[in-house]
Amino acid sequence: MSDAAAATGRLTGLANPTRFLALVDRVVPWLGGAALLTVAVGLFLGFAAPEDYQQGITVRIMYIHVPFAWLGMLCYTVMAVSALGTLVWRHPLADVALKAAAPIGAAFTLLALVTGSIWGKPMWGTWWVWDARLTSVFVLFLMYLGIIALTRAMDDPTRAGRAAAVVALVGFVNIPIIKFSVDWWNTLHQPASVIRFDGPTIHPSLLVPLLVSAAGFTLMFFTLHLMAMRTEIWRRRVIAMRRLAARAAEGGGR
Repeated sequence: MSDAAAATGRLTGLANPTRFLALVDRVVPWLGGAALLTVAVGLFLGFAAPEDYQQGITVRIMYIHVPFAWLGMLCYTVMAVSALGTLVWRHPLADVALKAAAPIGAAFTLLALVTGSIWGKPMWGTWWVWDARLTSVFVLFLMYLGIIALTRAMDDPTRAGRAAAVVALVGFVNIPIIKFSVDWWNTLHQPASVIRFDGPTIHPSLLVPLLVSAAGFTLMFFTLHLMAMRTEIWRRRVIAMRRLAARAAEGGGR
C-alpha cells in the first residue's frame, strides 16, 4: 500500500464517529496545553515589547485584536470547507464540524469588533465608523448568528446541515472582501501590514510577539473546535437513543 493510499485510509477511518471521538480524547489535552502555553508566551512577549512610536502603549491591544480578527475569518473558512464536505463529499462529520465552528467563530468575531473599537477610540477619536473593513466584519458576525439560528431551527440534523452548508458557501464571498477591503476602498482602518506580497511592514520586535500570540490563539481555536465537535456527536447520539427508546415504548404499548 502506498503512503497516499495509507493516508487516505486513515482519513476515511476518521469518518467513523467512534474513531474520531477516540482521537479527540487523545489529542485535546496536548493541544489545549500547547495552546495555553503559546498564548501565555505570546502575551508575555507582547507586553514586554516596545511601545509604538505613534500609537504608544495602545498598540499592545494588537496582540489580541489581530488574532481574534484572523480567527474570525479562519473559522468561517473552516465552515466553508465543511460545507463542501457536506454537499459534495457527503462526509458524515462535515455538518458536525460546521455547526460546532459557528459559535466559536461568532465569539472570536465579536471579540475582534470589541477590541477593535477599544483600539480605534484613541486612534480615530470614535468607537465605530461604517467603513469597509468594520462593516464587512460586522456582516461576518451577523452571518455567524444566522447560521447558528438556522442549525438550531430544524430538528433534522441532515436538513439543517445542508441548509447551513449552502448559506456558508454563499457567505464565503465576504471573506476576501474583509481581507482586501483596505486595499479596494479608502478606509480609516490601517492597510495590511503582516500578510503582504512584499513582506510584513511591522518591526520584528512587534511582529514576533504578534505571530506567537496568533499561533497560540489558533491552537486554542482548534482545541475548542474539537471539543465542540465531540459534544455535538454525543448530543446527537443521546437524541437518537431517546428516539429509539420512545419508539420502543410506543411499540410495547400497542
